[in-house]
Amino acid sequence: MPEGATLLADKGYDSNAIREAAASRNVWANIPSRSNRTQRFAFSDWLYRQRNLVERFFNRIKHFRSIATRYDKCPENHLAAVKLICARIWCAA
Repeated sequence: MPEGATLLADKGYDSNAIREAAASRNVWANIPSRSNRTQRFAFSDWLYRQRNLVERFFNRIKHFRSIATRYDKCPENHLAAVKLICARIWCAA
């Protein structure tokens, strides 16, 4: 990750090792704290909701069988299929 970026992850990635690795690269870890953690860290709810938008979009893309099973082994063809599906979803909205 580039320096100064933001790491977005869910509670499953809330560990001291991941937070220390992010801090060593000068990356802010926006990870919600687990319920059993005694020390709380800075967390942005708004930024976390934006992550949810991206995950829901990936879920919609995976409804198309050719993307979910990755029929195209050539990376250029797979990317073209993803772009076509994205355009189709955008036009339908």
